[in-house]
Amino acid sequence: MKNIHNDSLSRFWFLVSNAMPPVGFFLYFKHRKQYPNKAKRALTSAMIGIPLALVMGYIINTHILK
Repeated sequence: MKNIHNDSLSRFWFLVSNAMPPVGFFLYFKHRKQYPNKAKRALTSAMIGIPLALVMGYIINTHILK
């Protein structure tokens, strides 16, 4: 087994993949074989970002931009 030193997703990329889920999916597919923990965190962030974006979009469109 390889000795992996950098198998954690940085906070910056975590926030970017949460705000823009396609970036998280890209990071998942890019790192899934070499850095599995980094890939899992990017995918989790992207999956959390989708419903969050839908809820925030609904709130902004119906209550704030009336």
